[in-house]
Amino acid sequence: MIDNCGHKVNMLCLLQGRLLSLLDDNTIHLWELAAGSPREVGGVKKEGVISLQEVDNYSLPGRPGIESCSATRVTVLLLLKSCELLCIGTEGGGVYFLELPHLLPKESQMLLQDQVTQSLPDNYRCGKSLGPVESLQEHPQQTGKILIGYSRGLVVLWDLSTRHADQLFLGKQQLESLIWERSGNLFVSSHNDGGYSVWAVTSGNACNHQPVSSTIPYGPFPCKAINKILWRTTQTGSPVMLYSGGMPRASYGDRHCLTIQQDKEHVTLDFTSRVIDFFTVHSIEQEKEFDDPSALVVLLEEELVVIDLQTPGWPSLPTPYLAPLHSSAITCSCHISSVPSKLWERLINAGKAQQGRQQMHRNWPICGGKNLAPPPKQQELLLTGHEDGTVHFWDASGVALTPVYKLSTANVFHTDCDPSDDPQDPSDDPDMQQQEEEWPPFRKVGCFDPYSDDPRLGIQKISLCKYSNKLVVAGTAGQVIVLGLSDEPSDHLVDVSVVDLLQDREGFTWKGHDKLEPRLKPAPFPPGFQPLVLVQCLPPASVTAVALHAEWNLISFGTSHGFGLFDYHRRNAVLARCTLHPNDSLAMEGPLSRVKSLKKSLRQSFRRIRKSRVSGKKRTISTPTSKVQEANAALAEQEEVAPVQRRIEPRSADDSLSGVVRCLCFADTFLRDGTHHGPTLWAGTNSGSVYTYALEVPGVGSGRVCERGGTNESNLCVEAVLGKEIQLMHRAPVVSICVLDGRGKPLPDPYEASQDLAITPDMTSAHSVLIASEEQLKVFSLPKVSAKTKFKLTAHEGCRVRKVALVVFSSTAQEDYNEHTLVCLTNLGDMHLFNIPGLRPQVRYDCIRKEDISGIASCVFTKNGQGFYLISPSEYERFSLSAKVLTEPLCSIQLDRPLEPSPASDGTMTQPQANGTHKNQMGQAEGQTEEVPSTLSSPILDTPLDSPLSCADLTLGSTGELTVEDVRDFLTTVDEAENNLKNIKEEEGRSPGILIN
Repeated sequence: MIDNCGHKVNMLCLLQGRLLSLLDDNTIHLWELAAGSPREVGGVKKEGVISLQEVDNYSLPGRPGIESCSATRVTVLLLLKSCELLCIGTEGGGVYFLELPHLLPKESQMLLQDQVTQSLPDNYRCGKSLGPVESLQEHPQQTGKILIGYSRGLVVLWDLSTRHADQLFLGKQQLESLIWERSGNLFVSSHNDGGYSVWAVTSGNACNHQPVSSTIPYGPFPCKAINKILWRTTQTGSPVMLYSGGMPRASYGDRHCLTIQQDKEHVTLDFTSRVIDFFTVHSIEQEKEFDDPSALVVLLEEELVVIDLQTPGWPSLPTPYLAPLHSSAITCSCHISSVPSKLWERLINAGKAQQGRQQMHRNWPICGGKNLAPPPKQQELLLTGHEDGTVHFWDASGVALTPVYKLSTANVFHTDCDPSDDPQDPSDDPDMQQQEEEWPPFRKVGCFDPYSDDPRLGIQKISLCKYSNKLVVAGTAGQVIVLGLSDEPSDHLVDVSVVDLLQDREGFTWKGHDKLEPRLKPAPFPPGFQPLVLVQCLPPASVTAVALHAEWNLISFGTSHGFGLFDYHRRNAVLARCTLHPNDSLAMEGPLSRVKSLKKSLRQSFRRIRKSRVSGKKRTISTPTSKVQEANAALAEQEEVAPVQRRIEPRSADDSLSGVVRCLCFADTFLRDGTHHGPTLWAGTNSGSVYTYALEVPGVGSGRVCERGGTNESNLCVEAVLGKEIQLMHRAPVVSICVLDGRGKPLPDPYEASQDLAITPDMTSAHSVLIASEEQLKVFSLPKVSAKTKFKLTAHEGCRVRKVALVVFSSTAQEDYNEHTLVCLTNLGDMHLFNIPGLRPQVRYDCIRKEDISGIASCVFTKNGQGFYLISPSEYERFSLSAKVLTEPLCSIQLDRPLEPSPASDGTMTQPQANGTHKNQMGQAEGQTEEVPSTLSSPILDTPLDSPLSCADLTLGSTGELTVEDVRDFLTTVDEAENNLKNIKEEEGRSPGILIN
């Protein structure tokens, strides 16, 4: 856990609406829950929202002249039940006390190790130090008495009021932790030898030399330390013992375990990450005689696990929040907004069927606080693909990501750890049953699993049609799986089709990993998404792009070798196009062949050095003619590049991986002529090439008859005809392709127009296509594919495009007013917003740290102006670009003490950013002067392409001379722009605001 100062939080203590944290810099910080001013949420005035704020901090003074003293380094904290005193154990053996809530030291209560040593018997003292304070525990029945445990094994029952040791427990084994029994007559100590001891507390004996009992549960061989132990009494008579560690060193020393024992029941919970801390949910009322624990809460290094202690077998409970996103490493993500209610219910039911009898358990045992957030207006899904071949469905409608359903693709293939491949069932062999009854009685708990059976299973791309319930997932080994949603379990054989993207091209040999072997027999599939067809790309390279058009029953997929088109309804491969350049040898090596890649990069580096030396020698020969040519070339460069632009060098055609397919797009638009529209497929590559195909889809347009004969529609096959090939000038990789209708709006998703779920696109006016490369945004008219307008982002801003999305911003003033905007994320982590189709810059915001390369690569946008990106392998940061669509935690908690207003209750909402800064509603960092960009006052208007306001860069050609006519045209454009700006200011009230959350 990390605090806002960047320090690691070692220990937390919670009191009446206050929080104490110990950081790794040995400072103690006090936090308080503060209430903000009442605010309007969803049209209803709500009470003040609670926020956590730091109010004070304290650090123990070290020795004079020594900044960091190990003797005063804090090892343990104990907050007394009165919440008025904090006990601090240190590495030097001293115990210090602070008055709360002002963190004032009580010098009179300070207990040094020398005071304790004086009361020890001579034979126990032996000149040895007692060691650090390992544990502090308050007496459960007698206030003012605490147990102090030292590392050497000594335990002292100390009376705070008399400042005297009531009893000494002379342990001889290194101490790890202490815990009281509820009555206060016994306590338990755990030790570094893997054992624990029970001690009796008696009033007549000042020194206790021997415990009542000592046990090493996993002995007799050497065991690891029991780091923490709990003792909970029950009405049945047998206490529940819970302790972490204690495993045999030689056999299971590397396991992360927690043991639960009660009478003859014994379970060793085996986790995949380190146990940080744990506690039980039990009765704390004084009048109750027993603890009666109901649940065990375990905080692990990678997840939170809760065990139901009231149900036989002690099963785990599904977590409604804080579920580990990275149960397997996240490889891709996809967001689905406005999920239909029928699809949502079917996914919920499929998720419940997966959890099985866990749904029969009781409710979540942790509760508290009040949620002030209004119910979501629509259901949202976040789909995450993982390294182990699974796809997780998360409820992203609110603040917390709640698991809904989990899909596994591993059972489509034969893997190394396939349980069905075992020659014999273990239950049929008595010898194997005896081997399974091992000691300790391990039980795997938790869903975090950092190990993948086969890295080729990793999910790289996801596409979901929410209206047809069709899902496409593509993986690392060239596998593309089409799945359909079913409410019943099924046993069936998955159809397999192979698509060769090389098309028998000579001179290329795949040197990467092999493809996954599909199952040749029917396999069982639970309710949920079930595979319909498997398309295997050859060579089996990682899939880099995928597109789904469920209305046409088509999928398109691309790799580093080319792209293909497949009709999953007729199980027919329609198209396979190779995009490899003759020098693309690196594309044939795969992700596992790094040695050859390194050798090739070294060869290329030496070639560049030799080439530069040769060219340098040639330049040393100076003649009058060459000087004139150099001067002319320099003059031409000055004329080509505007003073405000950076010069962009074109990329070489033989760069490695130039054939990688970056994006795919289906669209119903004009391609052959301006009067007939039809289905098309667009593909963009890493070398700046765009391939466009006209499709003939049965039922949509004419289709050719398959070879098997017949003239009915079932025998018609989809046909693809190459229509256009576009080559961008600088060969920059194509990031995104989007077709715009006659009004400049993006075309609706499949089924939206046919089922009246969206506004019908304008098919009467000319369409256009927006192509975003890493260097610029450009709009072409259709069907001629002539450039209309562009914005050179790299030349103007010095950054490169990484992610592009078309989002809808809704107005906060008018419910029925919204605008389509192009959102662009760059390699510097900033967001650029442009209107479409004019590509006029609107506003720019800093969102992600430019050093966070994985965060930028993982960013995914929603259609309503929000986004997600990974700030760590296990955490998503959610941000909003819309002033209307906000997802923020709104909650309150009832406390005994009065809540003081928070400093941020003046209406200015501050939100933390991932890079450590704080932004207010307009996106400025605190302490900076507010500067509203001039473009922010202008609404995003639907201007025609020939309007002077529709483009930020009017010059379409990169070469040419500047003439007087050009200057006159420019001045005329400026005059028209000023007149339009006046009209824009009059309509300023309609503009939806933009907010970084």
